[in-house]
Amino acid sequence: MQKKDIDAVYEIECRSFRTPWSKMSLASELRNQVAHYRVLLIDDKLVGFCGMWVLFDEAHITNIAIHPDFRGRGLGRYLLYKTMEAAISFGADSMTLEVRETNMIAQRMYESFDFTRQGFRPRYYEDTNEGAYLLWNREIAKTVENKTCQMASYGLK
Repeated sequence: MQKKDIDAVYEIECRSFRTPWSKMSLASELRNQVAHYRVLLIDDKLVGFCGMWVLFDEAHITNIAIHPDFRGRGLGRYLLYKTMEAAISFGADSMTLEVRETNMIAQRMYESFDFTRQGFRPRYYEDTNEGAYLLWNREIAKTVENKTCQMASYGLK
């Protein structure tokens, strides 16, 4: 993600989350030494993004979203895969994230990438007082290796 991408990322944030990150928060991530954001472009249109923080050997997904007009095509899966690849290149061997307890679509995607429930955060989301499952994948290199052939079929970079 670059400064020029902030408006498009913010639009996707607003269309994807009840309490989106502000433009200022997104821009501050560009200066955060541990933050790494990937964007997904199709025909030069930014259609998705994923942010993570990498601290030592752990990566934490901060947010991931696909523009509503492009959902249901496996692009979230592809973006997660590419983010896991990037995390490995930054020295991470495990990855964590929180997911809404009612977001079954996301939970199924994460499960297919070998994430397992390792905890629960009650009332994690202030907008609804909904809880979040804490998910971990302790062997992201193994997951990436197992998904490489499947993800190659997307033909994206």
